[in-house]
Amino acid sequence: MTEQDAKQYLLNEGKINRRGFNKLGVAAFIAAVLPKAAYAGAVTETRVEVTTPDGIADCYFVHPSSGKHPGVLLWPDIKGLRPVYELIGKRLAEAGYSVLVVNPYYRDAKAPVVAPDASFSDPEIMDTLRNMAWKLTEKVVSSDAKAYINFLDGQPSVDVDRKIGTFGYCMAGELVVLTAAAVPDRVGAVASFHGSRSMVTDGANSPHLLISKSSAPGFHAVAENDDQRSPETKNIIKAAYDDAGIPVEIEVYEGTLHGWCTPDFHGYHEQQAERAWARLLHLFKGALA
Repeated sequence: MTEQDAKQYLLNEGKINRRGFNKLGVAAFIAAVLPKAAYAGAVTETRVEVTTPDGIADCYFVHPSSGKHPGVLLWPDIKGLRPVYELIGKRLAEAGYSVLVVNPYYRDAKAPVVAPDASFSDPEIMDTLRNMAWKLTEKVVSSDAKAYINFLDGQPSVDVDRKIGTFGYCMAGELVVLTAAAVPDRVGAVASFHGSRSMVTDGANSPHLLISKSSAPGFHAVAENDDQRSPETKNIIKAAYDDAGIPVEIEVYEGTLHGWCTPDFHGYHEQQAERAWARLLHLFKGALA
């Protein structure tokens, strides 16, 4: 979302006047749009470096300011770690989780890897992002996931007697499944938002084939236009869970575009995004108890 997109959204929705918008940047806009938790707890947020077999990953870590809580690993969409995902992580932390938001492209650059207002319609931007995303092979993601979960398990704010959750957006639909398969003894729940279309391929290494490697229940929120392009994808994913005897919730969210859960996307659908967020909290509350 560009600042112009953000401005038009706020004006259309009556959330802010023109003078007020001029005082806001994109990050502040996102914070204004995201609803506040009714009983949000105090949180501590830090920039951290996580050592992996391939180097140092720059990440954002946020957790309740007191006590021990379930750990959660958050994978961002193809644009990577940026202010919107820090705010999403913070929102989950306010609900009682210790959340690590990662930069999946740390091998190439520190976050943010593109400008916050970079447009998906810019071919140069998309070429840059795709070139980095293609490097996230199953081997690479599995290695990183183990390092990230080891980091979480080493934090005083993480309750190691409780399972870890993982969720992600867009391309991260497949990354959460790879994470669960890489560390099946620790991951207790997986969720993806508008990530289904990257989970099923014709190859022998299709991500959905790894669902049976873990016992983690799943939640997959599918964009309506993704489902229209590939209506069988959700059924294939559902069958993979069913064959493995793992509970899953899969829903196509009416009236949504791919990317609808991310507030810095011009197609953000607040009402449906909130419905999906509530289902995420429901999953984590039950599976990470």
